[in-house]
Amino acid sequence: MNFVEELKWRGILHDIMPGTEELLKKETVSAYIGFDPTADSLHVGSLAQIMTLLRFQKAGHKPIALIGGATGMVGDPSGKSEERNLLDEEALNKNIEGIKKQLEKFLDFNAGPNGAELVNNYDWMKDFSFLTFIREVGKFLTVNYMMAKDSVKNRLESGMSFTEFSYQLLQAYDFYHLYKNKNCKLQMGGSDQWGNITSGTELIRRKSAGEAFALTTQLIKKADGTKFGKSESGNVWLDKTKTSPYKFYQFWLKTKDEDAKTYIKYFTLFDKTVIDELEAKHNAAPHEWHLQKALARDVTIRVHSQQDFLIAERATQILFNGTLKDFEELDENLFLDIMDGVETYSISKSELNTGIGILDFLAEKTKIFPSKGEARKMVQAGGVSVNKQKWEDEKANLTLSNTLNNKYILVQKGKKNYFLCKVN
Repeated sequence: MNFVEELKWRGILHDIMPGTEELLKKETVSAYIGFDPTADSLHVGSLAQIMTLLRFQKAGHKPIALIGGATGMVGDPSGKSEERNLLDEEALNKNIEGIKKQLEKFLDFNAGPNGAELVNNYDWMKDFSFLTFIREVGKFLTVNYMMAKDSVKNRLESGMSFTEFSYQLLQAYDFYHLYKNKNCKLQMGGSDQWGNITSGTELIRRKSAGEAFALTTQLIKKADGTKFGKSESGNVWLDKTKTSPYKFYQFWLKTKDEDAKTYIKYFTLFDKTVIDELEAKHNAAPHEWHLQKALARDVTIRVHSQQDFLIAERATQILFNGTLKDFEELDENLFLDIMDGVETYSISKSELNTGIGILDFLAEKTKIFPSKGEARKMVQAGGVSVNKQKWEDEKANLTLSNTLNNKYILVQKGKKNYFLCKVN
């Protein structure tokens, strides 16, 4: 199966310029995808394009990852409703270094003729004077041509600065530069990049009478229409200091069934046979989450490591089936990661020293129950656990001896509702 056929069966391909597939069958092709250095880490929204480059390399071609050190100073208007803040050179350099390290985890930069390459468009743009640029680039694309692009048309009503308008020319020149200097004949990207990419193919045609090609992939969306790549706490980053491996693993594990069937094709290298088997298992027993578990495992290992995956998996098991000893032995940062998003209260150590009635704690010191009456009924029914131990005596006091490592009290209401109380 060739590169384009694989994108098609995975449902990833969006647009492809005529002649592209024939070119890829005929020779080893260099292609590039640009990455915007607006932060010092990529997030899961960038993962689809990283995987496209990885698949491209595995199909025997040469991937080029372009870091937009120059274009990042301008800002791409595609898919944006307003102009974003421009970054200074120091911030951009920091971001570029972070992104480089992440891309090197996916692509093989020592694979001989089709070894991946990393380039930064600042290297060829930094000495370009404005006058030289408008003479050598600007005169080849008409304003009418540029105005017809969706990335421009969609912004005309809200207003668009010349800086943003020029972005199309800058990206087009990137393609031209790589075409001339690295024999790069193909640019790939998300479907919102089609206008920018074809501006590059047009510049190559007009400026050097060359032929270049374009391919775009589907923009990732959830089945319910909400934005992919966001959790309750914001972006899901590839950098473990921004999104811990546990939270990263949980993001994929919590994927809804319909989305999991799409993501397993987009974000893993599993072949059709493996994916069909996983889908069959999942359809037979959806409650066992076969698709989500396989997806979360594969992506977590690829982005982080086997060890990070095992820790995240173990932490997940502890949350649902762990004992008091399991929780006590957890690293504190991992424990707090597991509890992230759980409703949290605080209580003073002095109050625990004297003892607090369990019903007072559940209904007054915290709001775990709306009233003592409801708290009493649940305790009597065996539905309240403190630090993984069922609380059976409604008249007993909660004391410092009922804490995890003298710092936390973990309360369960029923099987799935967790609450955390921090001891000050």
